[in-house]
Amino acid sequence: MDVRGEVLTTAVLRAWARTALSELGRARVEIDELNVYPVPDGDTGTNLYLTWEAACDALPAGDLTFAEAVQAFGRGALLGARGNSGVITSQLVRACGLRLAENLPPEQEPSNGVLADARMSEAVAFADALGFAADAAYSAVAQPVEGTMLTVARKAAEAALEAANAGKSLAEVCLAAVAAARIALTKTTEQLEVLRRAGVVDAGGAGLVVILGAMESVLSGRAPAATSGVPARVAPVESAGTDLDPDGPAYEVMYLLEAPDEQIGDFRKELAGLGDSVVVVGGDELWNVHVHTDDVGATIELGIGIGRPYRIRVTHFADMAHREPVTNRAVIAVAAGDGLADLFEEAGAVVVRGGPGRRCSTGELLRAIERSGAPEIVILPNDSDSIAVAEAAATAARQDGIRVAVIPTRAQVQGLAAIAVHDPERSFDDAVVQLSAAAGQTRHGAVTIAVKDAWTMAGTCRIGDALGVVDGDFSLITDDLETAATGVVDRLLGGGGELMTVVTGREVEAGLVDAVVRHVRRIRRDVDVVVYDGGQERYPLLIGVE
Repeated sequence: MDVRGEVLTTAVLRAWARTALSELGRARVEIDELNVYPVPDGDTGTNLYLTWEAACDALPAGDLTFAEAVQAFGRGALLGARGNSGVITSQLVRACGLRLAENLPPEQEPSNGVLADARMSEAVAFADALGFAADAAYSAVAQPVEGTMLTVARKAAEAALEAANAGKSLAEVCLAAVAAARIALTKTTEQLEVLRRAGVVDAGGAGLVVILGAMESVLSGRAPAATSGVPARVAPVESAGTDLDPDGPAYEVMYLLEAPDEQIGDFRKELAGLGDSVVVVGGDELWNVHVHTDDVGATIELGIGIGRPYRIRVTHFADMAHREPVTNRAVIAVAAGDGLADLFEEAGAVVVRGGPGRRCSTGELLRAIERSGAPEIVILPNDSDSIAVAEAAATAARQDGIRVAVIPTRAQVQGLAAIAVHDPERSFDDAVVQLSAAAGQTRHGAVTIAVKDAWTMAGTCRIGDALGVVDGDFSLITDDLETAATGVVDRLLGGGGELMTVVTGREVEAGLVDAVVRHVRRIRRDVDVVVYDGGQERYPLLIGVE
């Protein structure tokens, strides 16, 4: 759907949410590497990604007014916020969305969810919302520090309002905000001594630039840049000094708090007396609390004193820096169909459902990790788009002391090849090497039917054309699935191979598998063929060659 234009709608919000999640996934590792403030725990990119994913998951499908959509999205961010940066981001998102929704004329809300307040233009309303959000974020932090994402947010809002007052369009206002945010980000190195010593910009600010850049991309219709936009490191002035401060607080405490709004101001001040990096965000008697402290009990008791704290999460910073290798291991596999799920489970894997049109979330993988109870985890994403999700889950799980490796399996058949060689008696490192080798030595292909006219690497396809996929790229356009399947087989076997795995989908045509097997026996008698019922959608056949 094309959502370009000068109107903020639910469709724009959905497009921004998806684009920003994808871009945060791309930039996650780079942002993690910038993380030296307030604690050098290397998780800011991951926390931002998980916070944003929680907001996206909370956005219901179906017809929603703009007000309903921003309320659901903001609440999802609030409930799913992780880490200092995630909590501040949730406040920015929630405040910005609520401010926009306030300017929505009630009589227009049910029809199209469009922000069109006669009192201000779209551009001015957007700039006003950015400024309101920046002020709300500053207010949520007990001791705001310049040179952080707070500074980046304020500079972006100031530039947006200046552009809006000059009569610029909505897309131009957003572009001005992004440009100012990038400039402000580069200056954070000069504003915070710890950043200057390490030669990095603020990690949270970098994440905010990615999020704003995604909105500009949606409004302008331009595709996101080829690179993440996260600034590279510069030469540190001296020793980076990014080790954990032995004199700093030992724990990060986070919890959700149900408490009266009027008591939060005093609560925030008292919390600041127990530690630093205090952020309390929310409203309507639901709050997300974050603090770095040495007294975990007192910070929780403070919440009990005014309400009901729950979802309490305590992280010991020293444990994050020093982890001992352990035994016992679980393999978590993303399966695209019932039959594939059965195959992975029979091989001993914990299964998370995914597949075309239903990418698994980081939260689902984290729940599977928790459900397994294993201190060592190997994740098989089995889909190119799920690798970043798996990496984010792995980073989050490592914060809890779990040893995690992601094998970058890009297809279900690569996951099957990997799980087949898993030996739980091997050491963790040896197992990772073994599974990675098995997956890497498996070429993969598939056949499907085009559901729309489109341009592919093989040329232009029309609705109903049979398509052959080789190693993730559309390589064949034919009139029927049998021709596509045999063409895929020829290309996969062109590089050699001894074993072919064929996984049938839910909509496989009668006789298609037999035709493929006959073709293999005719051209390569030395190749063994095994056939499994996978039950996956959209792809009648998945094919792997080892």
